[in-house]
Amino acid sequence: MAQRRFNSEVAALIDTTVMVVTTDNKTYTGTLIGVNPENLNLIIADAEDSESHVFPRIVISGNTVARILSTRKAFDLRGLAERLERVFPRMVKLYEKEGFIWVMDRVKVTEKGVVEGSGPAAERVQRVYSQFLREARGE
Repeated sequence: MAQRRFNSEVAALIDTTVMVVTTDNKTYTGTLIGVNPENLNLIIADAEDSESHVFPRIVISGNTVARILSTRKAFDLRGLAERLERVFPRMVKLYEKEGFIWVMDRVKVTEKGVVEGSGPAAERVQRVYSQFLREARGE
């Protein structure tokens, strides 16, 4: 169970900006585009090292990975659920561990927006989601 959770968390970093610190204390920042869960080999795109050298692609051996740091702020799923609850009272169920919210038992929303459901309710949920994102970014 723990291994599956670990692999899932690392996979969630795909296509996000990460900083990788190696065992010899070198750092690389870029977009994580590949990971081998068996040995933690990583592929970083548009990688920049600590000396400002830029590489289109870099493969880092899992043997040398000391830390992988996410540079993005975690999505506030609970905050979105609270916002949706104001619009849809007593019709919002938060499944935080699973990473989604059910609205009216027919509209599923994740950090990517509405992923299941259609019609006026889904459109309203998407509008609330979009407004929530704008406010989170400070727009």
